[in-house]
This record gives sequence, C-alpha cells and structure tokens, in this order.
Amino acid sequence: MRRIAVVPGSFDPVTLGHLDVIERAAGLFDELHVLVVHNPDKSALLPISQRVSLLQLAIKDAGLPDNITVASWSMGLLVDYCLEVGASVLVKGIRSQVDVAYETPMAIVNRNLASVETVFLLPNPANAHVSSSLVRQVAALGGDITPYVPRVVAEFLQKAPV
Repeated sequence: MRRIAVVPGSFDPVTLGHLDVIERAAGLFDELHVLVVHNPDKSALLPISQRVSLLQLAIKDAGLPDNITVASWSMGLLVDYCLEVGASVLVKGIRSQVDVAYETPMAIVNRNLASVETVFLLPNPANAHVSSSLVRQVAALGGDITPYVPRVVAEFLQKAPV
C-alpha cells in the first residue's frame, strides 16, 4: 500500500521553510502532493497559477525527489482532495505554539470528516522565524529576501512589482 500525503498551504510565496518541510515529507511518504490552496483570511500577493509555477521551479531547482506533485485546489474541503488522490495524511509545518493552536482544531475536524490524520513537522531552526507574510512585507519595503526564499522566487519578486 502506497503512503500518500498532502502538504497544503498558500505558498504566497514559497519560502525556504516550506521547501524544508516538503523535502522531509517527501522522504517519509511514497507520494507527496504539495497543494496550493486559497486562504480566504489572507490577501494574496501572487495568483494561484503563479504560486504553482514558482513551487514547481523551486522544487526542481532544489533537486528534491521526483515523488512530489504540485497542484492547486479550490473545489471544496481539503480532505476532498485527499480522498480524490488517496492521501491519508496531511503534513503541516509548525513554527510555534501559535501554529499548534491554529492547526489542532483543523486536524481534529479533518480526522473526523474523512479519517485523514495530520502530521506536524517542526522547522529547521534556521527557518523557524520565516513566514510568507514576513517575506511579502520585507519585499514590499525593498529589503533583501534572498536569505528566506528559493533563488527562483527571489529573482521573480525582484522583477515583479510587490
């Protein structure tokens, strides 16, 4: 039986912390779906199609394993996507106790709705402070985001107005 997992997120933009979680999750599962989802609580910098493209480029550029599929989902519940692809696990990166408090109720509901378990991965300490919103803020104010994002993302954001 293949172990299939999903790493969901807004990835707006993808950070080195995201890539760390994706790489480690790819080593734990036979098949990994990195899923770009719309978060109605956030105003997006990049359209979903651009986020998917940047994720694909960043994963390829980082030489991550070929068991990773990048997709987007806006058709309903996250667990619906999991059921569609046969995934029984969601993988979430957790940076702090705030993330744990936010993610725990969702993990319980996902388990109740569709028997999909959630696995929390702690960040590499070098990336524990990095979030997409922090990157967006630094970029908007003209700061250097290269320590926080993959090369392809930094190059794209330097060319695009933020």
